[in-house]
Amino acid sequence: MMTQQDLDTAVAVATGEDLHEIRRRGFNLTDPFAVDFDPEPNELPPNVIDWDEFDLLRNVSAFEQFH
Repeated sequence: MMTQQDLDTAVAVATGEDLHEIRRRGFNLTDPFAVDFDPEPNELPPNVIDWDEFDLLRNVSAFEQFH
């Protein structure tokens, strides 16, 4: 089983961060079967932009077009 020291060291090596910084940020192990686990839950929408939808909203004609 991986210890907290092993995890901190592995993250530090993988990211290039100082081990003290990794410990300060507080990485931890979680149960892979806990699918609803969220250490910092929030009700905010995801930070994703649908560029096609965005273009539709801003792509408007400067002049009214008649059909």
